[in-house]
Amino acid sequence: MKKVSLIVTLMALAGLVACKPSGSSGKTRVAVIPKGTTHIYWKSVEAGAKKAADELGIEMTFIGPQKEDDRSQQIDLVRNQALQNEAIVLAPLDATALRDASKEVADSGKPVVIIDSSLADSASFITSYVATDNVEGGRIAARRLSEVLGGKGKVAVLRYMQGSASTEDREKGFLEEIKKFPNIEVVSSEQFSGATASTAQDTATNILTRFAEGDALSIQGIFCSNQTNTFGMLQALRGKNVAGKVKFVGFDCDATFLDALKKGEMNGTILQDPVNMGYLSVKTAVAKLRNEAVKPLIDTGATLVTPENLSDEKVAALIKTQVP
Repeated sequence: MKKVSLIVTLMALAGLVACKPSGSSGKTRVAVIPKGTTHIYWKSVEAGAKKAADELGIEMTFIGPQKEDDRSQQIDLVRNQALQNEAIVLAPLDATALRDASKEVADSGKPVVIIDSSLADSASFITSYVATDNVEGGRIAARRLSEVLGGKGKVAVLRYMQGSASTEDREKGFLEEIKKFPNIEVVSSEQFSGATASTAQDTATNILTRFAEGDALSIQGIFCSNQTNTFGMLQALRGKNVAGKVKFVGFDCDATFLDALKKGEMNGTILQDPVNMGYLSVKTAVAKLRNEAVKPLIDTGATLVTPENLSDEKVAALIKTQVP
């Protein structure tokens, strides 16, 4: 017995025995890697993840890239955190670029739960996809914009960023649904805002300049697909003194959007449930580690917020999770 123990010890020292990563307390460890850490949306995801970790008695690390377009840094984070944790929860910045690193983690036997934005060709190796039904979110936005337009008018769409599956799905859902209204014409859908509010505002300003007609616009409706480009478009509309003169539906939430809804500068925004997303993703990762049954797809819901329902109890409660 002593001889066997000595061999095992020597193998472990040589790195030949796979050791289960754990914290100093011996607790299960899960890393949550968002697209970024500065937006209130990701802070809400973190709050949900922490709630689940506390309930489960595990250690949770929340760490993301400094910029929401830094694919290389996120890839490095996936690989590094996989060495220190037993499971990874990931919101991929790019549906294709993050695939190989994620598959490496899964192939090593560790659960990979994808949140917020899908990963290309990953159904065979990820544990679960926990996210908003983004295509449906885009459809909801299209129906709302058609409603406030009275079913007719010209519309511009400001996209977010190539490779971002969540926003691409929203844009896809919007464009598919808006086709059902024959008297609505999409006259611009090729512009991308980029990852920062500054670039989003610049691109939005260029779109508004393109469709300027004196003090008005030749477009009657606008759709933006995430928090960054919705904010950039709102600032551009205000800068051009045309906020409220065009029907505008965005995505996600911050205090500025709520103010705009109250003022009539926005006609709607689609809210996700990031707290629930963070909570369910960590729960799912740990369930997999404990050999419990998990669902391959978990829809965390999408809610239309309008000036008319801002004070509704359920809407107000959801807003509180995303606006400090």
